[in-house]
Amino acid sequence: MLIAGIDEAGRGPLAGPVFAAAVILDPARPISGLRDSKLLSASARERIASEIRVNALAWAVARADVAEIDELNILQATLVAMQRAVAGLAISPLEALVDGNRCPALPCPARAIVKGDRDVAVISAASILAKTARDALLVELDVKYPVYGFARNKGYGTAAHLAALAAYGPCPVHRRSFAPVAQALFPF
Repeated sequence: MLIAGIDEAGRGPLAGPVFAAAVILDPARPISGLRDSKLLSASARERIASEIRVNALAWAVARADVAEIDELNILQATLVAMQRAVAGLAISPLEALVDGNRCPALPCPARAIVKGDRDVAVISAASILAKTARDALLVELDVKYPVYGFARNKGYGTAAHLAALAAYGPCPVHRRSFAPVAQALFPF
C-alpha cells in the first residue's frame, strides 16, 4: 500500500521558512537507521537523507515562507507546507501518516500520530528530509546575514541569536509574528 509519511522542520525557530517533507518508502529497498531526525547527528542525517532520495518510491520537500507564517500563524503555515509536500510527490499516496496531532487537508485519508517521527519509519524518513533541507537553507542564509549565526542556531532563539536581534534588529527572514522578533522591532 502506498503510504506517505509527513513531517515538518522549523516550527519553533525565530527565522526562516517552515519545511515539510512527504515520503513513500519502497518496501523492497529498506533504509536502515530511520529515526526522529533530532536523534541523529548531522552527518548521519545527511547520509540517510541521500539514501532516502535514492531508494524511496517518491519524496518531496516543500515550505511555507516567513510571510506566510506571519500571515497565517505557524500551525497553519506548517499545514500548508505539508499539503505542498504531498502535492509534490510523483506518486499519489493512498494514505498519509502525519507526525503530531493535526493533519492537513489532503486528497487521501490522513492520520496524525503523536511521536510518529520516533515510532514510524516512513514519518522518520520525512523528518530527516525536512530537517536536512531546512538546515541547508539556514547555512545559506548565514552567508547573507552572518551576524545572527544561522549556520549554528538554525534560526532558534539561542542566547547569541537573541543578543544579535537586540543589537541589529531583525533581518528579512525573521518571523515578525514571533514575540522575541516583535520585541526587537518594538522594544518599548
